[in-house]
Amino acid sequence: MTNVTAVSIEKEDDFGFGTQIRKSPYFDATVRWGAKGFSVYNHMYIPRDFGDPVQNFWNLVNDAILCDVAAERQVEITGPDAAKFMQSLTPRDLSEMAVGQCKYILITNQDGGILNDPILLRLAENHFWISLADSDILLWAQGVAVHAGLDVTIGEPDVSPLQLQGPKSGEVMKKLFGESIMDLRYYWLRELDLDGIPLIVSRTGWSSELGYELYLQDGTRGDELWEKIMAAGESFGLKPGHTSTIRRIEGGMLSYHADADINTNPYELGLDRLVNPDMEADFIGKAALQRIRDNGVSRKEVGLIIDMPPLKKPNTRFWSLMKDGQTVGKVTSAVYSPRLEQNIALAMVATELSELGTTLEIPTDSGSVTATVVEKPFFDPKKQKAIAS
Repeated sequence: MTNVTAVSIEKEDDFGFGTQIRKSPYFDATVRWGAKGFSVYNHMYIPRDFGDPVQNFWNLVNDAILCDVAAERQVEITGPDAAKFMQSLTPRDLSEMAVGQCKYILITNQDGGILNDPILLRLAENHFWISLADSDILLWAQGVAVHAGLDVTIGEPDVSPLQLQGPKSGEVMKKLFGESIMDLRYYWLRELDLDGIPLIVSRTGWSSELGYELYLQDGTRGDELWEKIMAAGESFGLKPGHTSTIRRIEGGMLSYHADADINTNPYELGLDRLVNPDMEADFIGKAALQRIRDNGVSRKEVGLIIDMPPLKKPNTRFWSLMKDGQTVGKVTSAVYSPRLEQNIALAMVATELSELGTTLEIPTDSGSVTATVVEKPFFDPKKQKAIAS
């Protein structure tokens, strides 16, 4: 997700950027349930304010929250050559990806730069959805296809995901779909029907907690679906919410445009596991990523603990990182974690300063503060909470 300045609202008609920014099928429901601010993501409004972000965090980690993430648009790839074309877009080896499976992937350009870090869903042998972070991969994929010489059809379907996340999300899902939903494995999907509402449900989410994503396949049923889920979750403490910056930084999860962009490569982020430059299949950026792997990188992403009073809100600009008077990197995402009682951050620093325990300085208006390189993720490093059934 991207940290974008939110638009505060009192009621729906009091704000807007015009019709060029799309509203999700859940927009009216989120306003009704207390959304007070929205940002723009993939040219669509996304709720970013339901009140206190710290309370939103506690709602997520203690109970469950329902988030409108319809702005995670889908790029649909179908046709006889869909699997071959999909492999051409990503350095992750998809040769063993089964129908019904999901994978976290990177999409890279010819220089190995990251264009997006989406979730890939395989619905059938030659049917894929790319569930996007915030960038125009539909246009990229359609452009690549022009001269690919492959038989594929690429478009944006009527699909709008919700995220139901938190330790009690499984109980809510069980009430909605019955006991059989407990068999759905982490990073797998299932086609389901909720009182005639057509859905794809996956055990995925952007929270590092136990969670599900419900991909609505009929935008006219958005309000109805939202209300059904909230009613089912009432007895489990389900609250409307927004994706938590606190929890995603605790979990070391990337926000595209903040922690990664077109000038960032997978090796700088420590995402070697998502790159197989030696596989037989060709993909965009293969030669560049082979060179980067062989030559090494000059900077790396690290976790930081920042020694200063608790941050009142996440950073809204990149902060410089200094060592011996020289700029050596930047803080990309920073927030105060009420659970860890520390200011935590993700940062990009010179490789030689990426060792655990290295101390750096962040210049502020009131003087420099100390930042120490620490292990990330900051909490639940093995993702036990997300994987638990």
